[in-house]
Amino acid sequence: MSKFLLDNYYLFTYSLEFLAAVTGILLYSKYKTTAAKYFVWFLFFIAISDLLSYYVRYVRLDEFLDFLIGTKFERNHWWGTIYWAIGAIMFFSFYYRQIFKTDIFRKVIKIASYSFLLFSILHIINNWDAFFNQFFIVIDILGALIIFLCTTFYFYEILQSEKILVFYRSLSFYISAVIFIWWLIITPLTFYDIYYEYEIGVGVYDKAFVNLRHLIILFANMFMYLTYTFALIWCKPENEL
Repeated sequence: MSKFLLDNYYLFTYSLEFLAAVTGILLYSKYKTTAAKYFVWFLFFIAISDLLSYYVRYVRLDEFLDFLIGTKFERNHWWGTIYWAIGAIMFFSFYYRQIFKTDIFRKVIKIASYSFLLFSILHIINNWDAFFNQFFIVIDILGALIIFLCTTFYFYEILQSEKILVFYRSLSFYISAVIFIWWLIITPLTFYDIYYEYEIGVGVYDKAFVNLRHLIILFANMFMYLTYTFALIWCKPENEL
């Protein structure tokens, strides 16, 4: 079973991402007057961005991107850092500022997210060569802290409101619960990225760890995108709750 999942890792991943994104697009009219419309755009953006990162599979001898071998773009760490490690954090901080009712929560998240963005830019500039060869643990951890801050504020706010009675029909609840659990699962993996080293192309030194890492990420992604797909179909727009 694990071999089948690993052999079809990218197929499953991209299929799940586009399933959630297409579901959001088909139901866009349902959410177009709420902040959830930004989440639909985000799902589509992530699906496209993740698909573009697949270019690294063709940076091999005799493949059409073999001219990238030996260049800074041989690996896709730079792209993953931009669109996910930084981009996703900035999106969620923006999204929660749209749905928070408490001014102080919005201000804290705004200050935290822009401080994170400034720090990330400076850290990348100071570690320019590493930007193309590895992911930055410090950026991943700080990003996770902002996600936990956003979701904690959201859960506190919903517990203080009447929406707690209908939380199970709120898209924001499913978004918050899922990203909290997803980041809780994935963040610890960044501490073990020293075992995830590349040779030219896609060769790796610790195959057992890479397989385990892929399975953990795959199951986490299955949980995330299938839940998002369900939530987009099941939930009501916030202005109807």
